[in-house]
Amino acid sequence: MIKLGAVYLLAGLMFAGFALFSGLDRGNPKRWGNTAFWALVALSFLAGDRLGDLGNGVLVLGLAVLAGLGFLGRSQPATTTAQERTASAERFGNRLFVPALVLPLVVALGVLVLKPVQFSSVPLMDPKQATLISLALAVVASLATALVLLRQPPASALQEGRRLVDTVSWAALLPQYLAALGAVFAMAGVGNQIGHLVTTYLPMDSRFAAVSVYCVGMAAFTMLMGNAFAAFPVLTGGVAIPILVTHFGGNPAVIASIGMLSGFCGTLMTPLAANFNLVPPALLEIPDRYAVIKAQVPTALLMLIVNTVLMYVLAFR
Repeated sequence: MIKLGAVYLLAGLMFAGFALFSGLDRGNPKRWGNTAFWALVALSFLAGDRLGDLGNGVLVLGLAVLAGLGFLGRSQPATTTAQERTASAERFGNRLFVPALVLPLVVALGVLVLKPVQFSSVPLMDPKQATLISLALAVVASLATALVLLRQPPASALQEGRRLVDTVSWAALLPQYLAALGAVFAMAGVGNQIGHLVTTYLPMDSRFAAVSVYCVGMAAFTMLMGNAFAAFPVLTGGVAIPILVTHFGGNPAVIASIGMLSGFCGTLMTPLAANFNLVPPALLEIPDRYAVIKAQVPTALLMLIVNTVLMYVLAFR
């Protein structure tokens, strides 16, 4: 049976390839910092379950030191020129979209066709992780299609991947670690403490006040943590369930869905959501690194107001 470990192995080998090519890149003055960083990431995927809590903690601290002290640098691996890319695009035309179309097709095939397949009553893939496993298979299929179509050497994929992750830098890992931080906060009881503070110091005697606190709190906590998925278990466990659902009798499905959407409003307004808000200006070489956030703030605030009103109207019908 194909399990999630196969996906971790695939990701670990990819990051190990990034580390190897970084070490061989003599044109990057910070190549050893890049090598160490991506090697540690590869180690976390390949052997994280064997390192234990202490080992993984030390590994994360190592990543933080390398990124925080500026040991990472942007690489410029040998690649095609702008003229060569233009000529290639004109030659292949719409066929360039074929690898991109392979991704959703293979994911759908895996979830709808391969997931139910069994051999001697043993599923072909872990049913609980079928979507993620199918996505990994789709990436491999899409990569193979691109290499055959464009007639490129296999190393070109790793080189281009390395160029991209070096451009994004440590922010590429931010969603993963922020989501883990949310789980840690939930296990540590942060949500209960926030619920206690809210009920003690804020007026919670009306449904609209409680709804406003939850929606605005989701946006604000997301801005602090950079990820709505990290804020969701904390605010939902501390405010939504005990107050909106248990005390006021609100619809949990409506409250949870609109609460998550309110968190996404915070995502639009924070630099901590670096993969959404800081990476695009870096990739597009926009001088103002906060240009995306500035453009999104009006929409985010309007959506937050609408979410609050919708939750108040729909959750207590």
